[in-house]
Amino acid sequence: MATAAQLGSAVSSHLKIASFQGLRAATNGSVLQSGSMHAFFPASNSRRCLAIKAATSVAPKFTTLKPLGDRVLVKIQTVEEKSAGGILLPTTAQTKPQGGVVVAVGEGKTVGDKKIDLSLKTGSQIVYSKYAGTEVEFKGEGHLLLKEEDVVGLLSGDDIKELQPLNDRVLIQVGETESKTAGGVLLTESAKEKPVIGTVIAAGPGALGEDGERKSLEVTPGNTVLYSKYAGNEFKNKDGVQYVVLRASDVLAILS
Repeated sequence: MATAAQLGSAVSSHLKIASFQGLRAATNGSVLQSGSMHAFFPASNSRRCLAIKAATSVAPKFTTLKPLGDRVLVKIQTVEEKSAGGILLPTTAQTKPQGGVVVAVGEGKTVGDKKIDLSLKTGSQIVYSKYAGTEVEFKGEGHLLLKEEDVVGLLSGDDIKELQPLNDRVLIQVGETESKTAGGVLLTESAKEKPVIGTVIAAGPGALGEDGERKSLEVTPGNTVLYSKYAGNEFKNKDGVQYVVLRASDVLAILS
């Protein structure tokens, strides 16, 4: 029986792998995705688990796809199949995309007595929540239909520090892990405790309340905060620095 790694190689040779250029999502496994199917390979016990899921394919006779309400249609960014140094990346180094370009938007939503237009426009380059939305193959390319609230921010380049969070999202630079114990013993990567303290880099304008008005966030850029351990979406920037984008409600306390 073929191992998961062998299957991953076979799948990747027939797929146009998708990813967000310049960024690598910090995940516990590897995900291969295209407009037609994706496979997830956990970091451990990869021989025991292989999940393949078909995406919805839109027939060629349909030439337009109009999202409804507060949904947007996003074209998934294609993968960087080589590293910056020109080294061909193995499939295990290519992770699930979390970025794309908005190609169509809905008419908005009603909150209370107010009609709220979407803040996203066609052409916007975005980062969205991991595993959000419905995968659609449209005009032969991979797309995603998702709600605006699943979009975590706008990002026109490949530097996560430039992310503009939306709604109640907060961008945090993760604090460094301790490499030694109190007694001076060097820690392996697996033994290092995951940090839950970081510095707020940017914050969104706040979530919409039931009255249709935005509620300002309690945290601001520059705050050192304690946040929920497994909340949000993690990224490693091209300079190796770790970041996390999460909802303000996942921030537990401000430290000073």
